[in-house]
Amino acid sequence: MDLKFKFVHFAIVVLFLVQLGESQNATFDITKYGAKSDADISEALLSAFKEACQSTSPSTIVIPKGTFQMNQVKLEGPCKGPLELQIQATLKAPSDPNQLKTGEWLTINKLDGFTMYGGGTLDGQGKAAWECKESKKCTKLPNNLSFNSLTNSIIKDITTLDSKSFHVNVNQCKNLTFLHFNVKAPDDSPNTDGIHISRSSAVNVTESTFSTGDDCVSIGDETEQLHITKVTCGPGHGISVGSLGGNPGEKPVVGVFVKNCTFISTDNGVRIKTWPASHPGVVSDVHFEDIIVQNVSNPILIDQVYCPSGKCNKDLPSQVKISNVTIQNIKGTSRTQNAVSLLCSKGAPCEGVEVGDIEITYSGKEGPATSKCENIKPNLKGKQSPNVCSFAGAPAPAPAPAASSSS
Repeated sequence: MDLKFKFVHFAIVVLFLVQLGESQNATFDITKYGAKSDADISEALLSAFKEACQSTSPSTIVIPKGTFQMNQVKLEGPCKGPLELQIQATLKAPSDPNQLKTGEWLTINKLDGFTMYGGGTLDGQGKAAWECKESKKCTKLPNNLSFNSLTNSIIKDITTLDSKSFHVNVNQCKNLTFLHFNVKAPDDSPNTDGIHISRSSAVNVTESTFSTGDDCVSIGDETEQLHITKVTCGPGHGISVGSLGGNPGEKPVVGVFVKNCTFISTDNGVRIKTWPASHPGVVSDVHFEDIIVQNVSNPILIDQVYCPSGKCNKDLPSQVKISNVTIQNIKGTSRTQNAVSLLCSKGAPCEGVEVGDIEITYSGKEGPATSKCENIKPNLKGKQSPNVCSFAGAPAPAPAPAASSSS
């Protein structure tokens, strides 16, 4: 009996150790797959991912500290277990846009329970591409990061630098969080949106900073339950719902919450933009609350005649319906006299817009800050400075010009 008991006890211990080993993260360091400093790590990363993706236990791909070159890479699931990509390094894209094929620089698709972290930087080396775009020799340029069909995932402690186009494109994702995420590009870099989100739900962007040449966050169609909190934006074009109505069949944007954010020397603060002569669309349940603006050209803007190229038929109204919007507790300074512009469509006037506790000052020689409104009768609450929609019947001038943007 004693021998039998010892055997059973030994078997239980072995089984426990096996299960413990399986439950621990497996690590896949790309240097073990041939990655070398200042050399292209694309194949090494793909090889590490292929093995990690087959692991049934949680796995971590490690790109250690250092500087590595990386060509275009696509990591595509589904995988058998949760996967982490730990980027400690600075990754550099080819500076010549002609070296990159159609697609984005780093694409991550069809993963559940994915985490990217590590304090690293993805340097798109975009300067040559921006010059190429300005000279009209380049048309489609790659984004730094593309996330497609991710669920229950988090991107944290990552910096994206000088992307050739959008820094991040989010498409068809659900329950995706950006935390301590940093975007950096010059204020004159063209079309370098920080994060563009579309066809996604339950996306969170929090405690992050954006300084770029276009929208800090831009929101496309079929976006639902997006929460943007504790974000600092500037320079850039602000946080924008839209532009919308440019394509047929766009699905509604419902549930956008922008709270506790700060805008510094941006072209816009909080904005909803739709094209004139547009296709039908819907924007509803949008809330801009507890916002600080510092030296911002258009702190509060609904623009339903958005036309950066100047080649639109503004005689035909936008058919995008905007409703159930809250603009609450926005304070700071405007770079232009017209601090609040609510320019809604005569074809689909805004409804259910509530404006409360606005304190925005302007110190220019033209006089104090003003507001302009068209095709809207907002519900006003609390203090209004400037007085909002005091002259709703007067024609509204165009909002202060911003740099041209295709987004």
